Amino acid sequence: MEFKGSKSVIYAALAGNAAIAVTKFGAAAFTGSSAMFSEAVHSLVDTGNQILLLFGLGRAAQPPDERHPFGYGLELYFWSFVVAILIFGLGSGISFYEGFAKLADPHPVTSFAVNYIVLAVAMVFEAAAWTIAWRQFGRTRGELGLIEAVRRSKDPTVFTVLFEDSAAMLGLTAAFLGLLAVQFLGWGWADAAASLVIGGILAITAALLAYETRSLLTGESASRATVEEIRHIALTTPNVSRLNELKSIHFGPEDILVTLSLDLRDDIDLADVEATVRRLEAAISARFPAIRQIFIEIQSREDHQAALARQRARPE
Repeated sequence: MEFKGSKSVIYAALAGNAAIAVTKFGAAAFTGSSAMFSEAVHSLVDTGNQILLLFGLGRAAQPPDERHPFGYGLELYFWSFVVAILIFGLGSGISFYEGFAKLADPHPVTSFAVNYIVLAVAMVFEAAAWTIAWRQFGRTRGELGLIEAVRRSKDPTVFTVLFEDSAAMLGLTAAFLGLLAVQFLGWGWADAAASLVIGGILAITAALLAYETRSLLTGESASRATVEEIRHIALTTPNVSRLNELKSIHFGPEDILVTLSLDLRDDIDLADVEATVRRLEAAISARFPAIRQIFIEIQSREDHQAALARQRARPE
């Protein structure tokens, strides 16, 4: 399973965040800015997150084995969920702590010029990484709106990096405004307030990512359009009289399992049954290369209804 596009987005974000984190920590130590320290932690967490996403991609690319007969694709969704937890637990938590600590024990910010230069350079790096992520996201987005595209996306690496970079630019803006308020308005508390705002931005980002990856991790089906087209292919295949049931699940962005229960014509022989199954499998695979596994069960409508009734009757 290849994720070349996803990896390019992650590598770009990783390189930018690693360089930015070191620079921000240096600036925070030199100037005493709470907002700059929160931004440094933010970049450090993002760097770690990109490493986790690359690890998840590597795990997801492993071939199926005896213990994981359907492959390791869900590893990517798991590690994406871990990323969301880290953004909240480390990035947001430390930013809130730093903000409240400075409100309780304020200390002056020095060398505003150093902070502004570092924030400007960081904004350039983040904007470049965001542009790469946005272009990659746009290739899979099609004509869908942003929110709908994120909800339908099965590749969490792209929208995770996009969310992280968007949060980073919002955080940089908050830090910049906070420092301006300290320097020109004399609001000493504004630096701490900017740190709290950064914590809030990270908390919201983490919640959005957790919500989206939870859906994928717990077994999301193929898109409605894909399911409807598979249904159409099945019903228009010769010898198929009825589609009893169609189920699908994503094991990865490009790894879908589909199961079908079919009721075939009663007047065909075993050779026709086998030919029908082969024809249907070939048609679905040709139309949707991401469908890696297809399981077809031949049963009458009555047998299928009886099987469903037995499932419902099972004790909880």
